[in-house]
Amino acid sequence: MRMGNALPKQFLPLLDKPILAYSIQKFIDTYPDIHIILVLPEDFLSYAQIVLKAVPNLGDITIITGGATRYHSVQNGLNCIEGEGLVFVHDGARPLLTSDLLLKLAQSAHENGSAIPVIPVAESLRCIDSRGSSPVNRDLFRIVQTPQVFQTSIIKPAFQQEYLPSFTDEATVVESQGHKVHLVEGIKQNIKITTPEDFIMAEAFLKSAP
Repeated sequence: MRMGNALPKQFLPLLDKPILAYSIQKFIDTYPDIHIILVLPEDFLSYAQIVLKAVPNLGDITIITGGATRYHSVQNGLNCIEGEGLVFVHDGARPLLTSDLLLKLAQSAHENGSAIPVIPVAESLRCIDSRGSSPVNRDLFRIVQTPQVFQTSIIKPAFQQEYLPSFTDEATVVESQGHKVHLVEGIKQNIKITTPEDFIMAEAFLKSAP
């Protein structure tokens, strides 16, 4: 069962602070000079202060309004960026980032232009169509995580095109412009909090962290 809370997941409390605060803190801990662009739903901009109060040593943070889709929200964020560098696009409902993962993704993006964290599929898979269902080789599939990382020279031009419903994440937008995306091994703990059970798992990870 997915959570039926009217409040967006990233603002819900996890142990002692909002979910979103954990990933902001990890980015700042890993890159103290990072410029964070916080893209929030228009109706919940006021919640930004609640989140940021839970993050000590705040650095350079810009708060802007999101759009109708993930594509348009990322596009709004990219419009705030000037100059060359790396862009990390992260889902605020994934609070269990590690510095090792962020550093690995940055290195890959520097070398390859992009870095998309993925993990293997652990369960068996079946393809369902009009004829029924059939097994598929799970070794040919990967689960995609965030943050997805790109050089600005690649991602910014890609988000100047018209939106298409097939744009499910930043990688699909960049690929539509003829760029290949580079896959990097993600980490299992980097879960997206969607269900009450995910809360239990996230709390267990946080309590066991050194």
